[in-house]
Amino acid sequence: MHADGYAGFEGLYRSGAVREVACMAHVRRKFVDIHRSQGSPIAEEAIGRIAQLYAVEKQARASPPDCRAELRQAHAVPVFDDLEVWLAMQLNTISGKSPLAAAIRYALARMERLRPYLNHGILELDNNTAERGMRAIALGRKNYLFVGSEAAGKAAAIAYTLIETAKLNTVDPNAWLADTLARIPDYKITKVDDLLPWRWNR
Repeated sequence: MHADGYAGFEGLYRSGAVREVACMAHVRRKFVDIHRSQGSPIAEEAIGRIAQLYAVEKQARASPPDCRAELRQAHAVPVFDDLEVWLAMQLNTISGKSPLAAAIRYALARMERLRPYLNHGILELDNNTAERGMRAIALGRKNYLFVGSEAAGKAAAIAYTLIETAKLNTVDPNAWLADTLARIPDYKITKVDDLLPWRWNR
């Protein structure tokens, strides 16, 4: 599961059934905030090193998972390893109580949890795609207080999930929803899975 460092998620990982993949965007954001407020050269270099990892991702985009993993092994692993060593070295040169030290400790605590993306082409360097999908829900949260009932809330959650899934599968949600609603009354219940967004028009 791609996630930020929210402590509430730790319970999900303890059983071993869910494995965490940390988010580099959250690591990077802390250095960006410090560089903006303090002009720290260490924060600036951290941002530059992280940018090299994103450059590899730009090159790997739209490639099959096995190709992405090979590309990462060849080009991202050395950068990632150097970043981890470099961050540990910087921590010894600054005040342990500084915001920069806190950002470095946050990053170092997540490096091992970020590593799975290097070996698995289906994983990402960050969870920005999911966060973008959730933004509309966060922005409209107050409206959802008036969804009507618990059952209506569950139905809304299902609808939002299907719409965002359609987007992730490059399916026009409006077209898919209109087509599905028109077809579903006469569709065989045993084949209703064929109407899901990732199978639509295939």
